[in-house]
Amino acid sequence: MKKALFAVVAASSLLFAESYQVNTLSTRQLGMAHTGAGIKLGSESMHFNPGGLGFVDKTLDVSAGATFIMPEVEFYGKNGKTTNTQMGTPFYVYAASSITDWLSAGLSFTTPYGNSADYGKDWEGAGLLQDISLQVFALQPTIAFKFLDKISVGGGPVIYFGSFEQSKDMVNPDLPPGMAFGTFSGDADLAVVANVGILYDLIPNRLALGIAYRSEAKMKVSDGKTEINYANPIAESMLSSNPTFIALSQSKFKAELPLPANLNTGISFRPIDKLLLAFDFQMIFWGIYDELVMDFTVGDTPILKQVSKKDYSNTFAYRFGAQYSLMDQLDLRLGMYFDETPVKDDYLTPESPSTNKLGSTVGLSFRPISNLSIDAAFLYANGSGPFGRDATSGDKKGEDGLNGRYEVQAWVPSIGLSYSF
Repeated sequence: MKKALFAVVAASSLLFAESYQVNTLSTRQLGMAHTGAGIKLGSESMHFNPGGLGFVDKTLDVSAGATFIMPEVEFYGKNGKTTNTQMGTPFYVYAASSITDWLSAGLSFTTPYGNSADYGKDWEGAGLLQDISLQVFALQPTIAFKFLDKISVGGGPVIYFGSFEQSKDMVNPDLPPGMAFGTFSGDADLAVVANVGILYDLIPNRLALGIAYRSEAKMKVSDGKTEINYANPIAESMLSSNPTFIALSQSKFKAELPLPANLNTGISFRPIDKLLLAFDFQMIFWGIYDELVMDFTVGDTPILKQVSKKDYSNTFAYRFGAQYSLMDQLDLRLGMYFDETPVKDDYLTPESPSTNKLGSTVGLSFRPISNLSIDAAFLYANGSGPFGRDATSGDKKGEDGLNGRYEVQAWVPSIGLSYSF
């Protein structure tokens, strides 16, 4: 029984693999490859660099929007190609106000981490994953102080909470697949981290430098639940009395998902009044994700403590963006970025087959009236792969036991509104 449960736990641990970081939390800045650490962005500075919030000069500055991540993840295995096209929809809301000439405050609500995938019920990796939905929400109050009209320092706590759900085929070696499906779900406990930054307007309205740091978090699931569903009455009569399925259906689990710290530095330069250039260098401290420990229990009785090696590495992202004001009512944007993966080929998993990513972006803002901006952007990103192991490589498989390679690309439109007075 313990061996059977180990196979189940190893598969369900995929819930907590990379859970990739979302970098689409501003439509305007997505058009500039999501640069922003060195730019005065009004209320949106709360995400990119809280230090920039001190330069807000409006009674109220509000920005909101959503992004539609439409991926195409192709897995090539021994049974051919399987495709995941499940759409994700991260969103953001920012609101800030200038309280005095030297003090500003704001509040944001965003979805900085998340994942959606659906490979279907019968693909060759169904014993590892059929579908997954994961979202982490962030609530961030922020204050900022401006000194000498050129330097602003800001920060505040980030309060994380979230939930997930994943389904997989409960493979039994003595029976054909597809007879029982397991759903693993849970809500994460609250986690609180710090987000701080400084922005230096070195040459006013021409050259600015910024640096921001968001500390790491441990998202704890302390009361995860398991549900078993059977394909038909015959499967239920055959399996419902199996000790493994009885124990699993009654079990709960505990686990931790690390959300890595981020260090972001940026510079912006305006060579002429109409043209803004920006470069960001971002370090993501994925190296904290060395292993995943999951504890399954039935009542107060431990069933299994499973340790899954992850061996992630710290990564870097390089972003370049440009904005040109074509007229008073219209800004045009473009950008490019390169984002490294923290995951080695041996540790790629179907719920989040991370690869090095190259992205190209375009965007615009149209102001029908002076206080209102309608923002739109589009990102195309593709993995500089393929990554993984060839399906014909014999017994030499990745950590999840699934032989194959992944090709990844995504189309990402975004729409937003901004209003200030």
